[in-house]
Amino acid sequence: MRKFIIPAIAVIASCIIMAFSMQKPNVTTVYLIGDSTMADYANNYEPGKDYMKTRYPVTGWGQVFQQFLVKDSLQQVNKLIKKANAVVDDRARGGRSTRTFFQEGRWRSVFEELKKDDLVIMQFGHNDAAEDRTERYIPIEGYKEFLRLFVDQTRAKGALPIILTPVARNFPWKDGKLQNVHGLYDQAAKDVAKELNVLFIDLNKKSMDFFTKKGETFSAENYFMNFPAGKYEAYPEGQKDNTHFQTKGAVEVARLVFEGMKELNATIKN
Repeated sequence: MRKFIIPAIAVIASCIIMAFSMQKPNVTTVYLIGDSTMADYANNYEPGKDYMKTRYPVTGWGQVFQQFLVKDSLQQVNKLIKKANAVVDDRARGGRSTRTFFQEGRWRSVFEELKKDDLVIMQFGHNDAAEDRTERYIPIEGYKEFLRLFVDQTRAKGALPIILTPVARNFPWKDGKLQNVHGLYDQAAKDVAKELNVLFIDLNKKSMDFFTKKGETFSAENYFMNFPAGKYEAYPEGQKDNTHFQTKGAVEVARLVFEGMKELNATIKN
């Protein structure tokens, strides 16, 4: 039973915080836009379905990010989040690239709600690079152009954009070190951040370094979706997936993002 406690508490806390944010004006909304590695599977991802029975333990890092933005920790990012409270609004969705996130109107729904001093944290690349999936693929220049659009329109609302490189997958490994699987999309995010002078977190490098320290096998079994048949109700045949996270992996990636935010905070002059 213990394995169910953390996700259940996270769902309840998210609902309470969202209700609180609707009542209190002194709240910064931190919008997360991206793909499945960032998505919230527990909070209305599939309406009418029981997350614990149909998807658990798959967990996007955005799903567990709220715990890093509570009052006790906000002082550490007080130049990024200037209000007394912060609420995470996770709009990330599985299978989406920058192009499809825009085309489906998902970006518009964020843009229409953006307020001054809100944050938009964007992490794409996993699906943009999928040349064999034409419904989501977009070449490098298109990827850059959509990142520019998200940045420009975020700034137009007086909100703060932060670009992330795509989080690492648990492959390929070479000589005991996890390698970059994202090709030129990793560099493209860096290029746009530099070009537009946007706050930037190199999540790809941070996560590669973190998983390298933990090792390939440990990371696969504890952080990524790899487990035998019969362990979880939602996966009776087991799972072998080195892209998506179990809850522990999502928490560690969320921690890396918050550490990146603290580093950015230290570079901002009053």
